[in-house]
Amino acid sequence: MTDPTSGGASGGTAGPAPSSDPRTARTRAALRRALLDECAERPLEQVGVAALARRAGVGRATFYLHYADLRALAVDACAAVVRDAVDALHAWRGLPDPVSPPADLTAFFTGLVPHAGLYRTLLRPGGGGPLGELLHRELRERSRTERALAGAPEPELIASAVAASFAGVLADWLHGLIDASPEAVAGQVWRLLVVLHRAPTG
Repeated sequence: MTDPTSGGASGGTAGPAPSSDPRTARTRAALRRALLDECAERPLEQVGVAALARRAGVGRATFYLHYADLRALAVDACAAVVRDAVDALHAWRGLPDPVSPPADLTAFFTGLVPHAGLYRTLLRPGGGGPLGELLHRELRERSRTERALAGAPEPELIASAVAASFAGVLADWLHGLIDASPEAVAGQVWRLLVVLHRAPTG
């Protein structure tokens, strides 16, 4: 999200850069899909490397060529969530509606529901955890860069506030600390971020 008085934004990505080797990229994609399928059936703590590798159609040794452990794979598999969150907060052109969130932001919160258990493992209440740290870093950089390009004041301060607020609200909502539907929380967090961008600074 940029300064509400500025123009729109462009897309972005998060997570590790794709490998230039197509075989490596295919193997990692298969492992990510297998992990999401496994975690749809059981908690991450109950997923075994051997079973996951079989599901992905690779050997156990192949798994360890690409990932140190299941947690590293999980962060990689969920990195798309970070990309989607950052893009959803910038999915508008012209002047944003301060009341109604972008449709992509509502779709983002709705899309979290099927794998909420896995996200809760990696995103602790308050916005901590490996996924929370990645989200904070990517969102802060995107917000800082766009606010600076727009000539808006205090880009570092506002970017930090936006990143911390969004990561914290997202985490608390996933952990049930905020009782709201995906549609409701999208509207609430959008209005909060609009207020942050319009807050006087200096």
